[in-house]
Amino acid sequence: MASSLSAIPHLIVMSAEFITGITVNAFLILINCKELIKSRKLTPMQLLFLCIGMSRFGLLMVLMVQSFFSVFFPLFYRVKVYGAAMLFFWMFFSSVSLWFATCLSVFYCLKISGFTQSYFLWLKFRISKLMSWLLLGSFLASMSTAALCIEADYPKEANDEDVLKNATLKRTELKIRQINGVLLVNLALLFPLALFVMCTFMLLISLYKHTHRMQNGSHGVRNASTEAHINALKTVMTFFCFFISYFAAFMANMTFSMPYGSHCFFVLKDIMAAFPSGHSIIIILSNSKFQQPFRRLLCLKKNQ
Repeated sequence: MASSLSAIPHLIVMSAEFITGITVNAFLILINCKELIKSRKLTPMQLLFLCIGMSRFGLLMVLMVQSFFSVFFPLFYRVKVYGAAMLFFWMFFSSVSLWFATCLSVFYCLKISGFTQSYFLWLKFRISKLMSWLLLGSFLASMSTAALCIEADYPKEANDEDVLKNATLKRTELKIRQINGVLLVNLALLFPLALFVMCTFMLLISLYKHTHRMQNGSHGVRNASTEAHINALKTVMTFFCFFISYFAAFMANMTFSMPYGSHCFFVLKDIMAAFPSGHSIIIILSNSKFQQPFRRLLCLKKNQ
């Protein structure tokens, strides 16, 4: 059981992350729902932001429930909360959040990069029409990942005769197989990471080529395309930091090697909660259409 002393810093950090995350992701959901009601349709980008907001909101709620019970009711958390249902929702929202954010990186790469290869142009002009299918594919892939995790972590019970023989050894071996199975399933999340790295690399190459052309032709003066490249890279690079930190903490947590209620246990929870909060803040701050409404929401707009 976590001591009150070790739990206090965790509660402060997690409370700040949850309040921030709930606010920014609720903002993404509300502003895009408002646009849907107003225009009766959403652009591919607005649909993507809506999906990102909902997935992050769900992930934060799962992490909030886990953190609350792990601090105040640790025994109840271990016995009742951390079950198949909680594992499914945790896996699903973790996976779908990463997939939706990867779709955002792909969208930025295709729309902003200046490559002229035929296959790239084909994707560039069709990404808007393909976005709904990409989101559906991300949803189905996440559902499959969560279902496979449940199957790996909660296998069918052995028969009574097997249980009676070397019960302790069999439980240990079963636990090892469960952990290995869950980790193996979650290695599927390396695929969106690979897509993200590829998109980042392509954006860097495109920015370098564009800057080189600008320096030769316009003495280094920035234009709208250069600014778009830089803004997209800022968003993608911050996503990279959040993605890597969340993925590392997530996989470390899945090994169950951290002592329950220890300082490292709570640090992993804090790192995981930073991803759905921090990246959504970057999305809002990097989008001019969101900045003014978000300031009004926070009552930061100066009096006219």
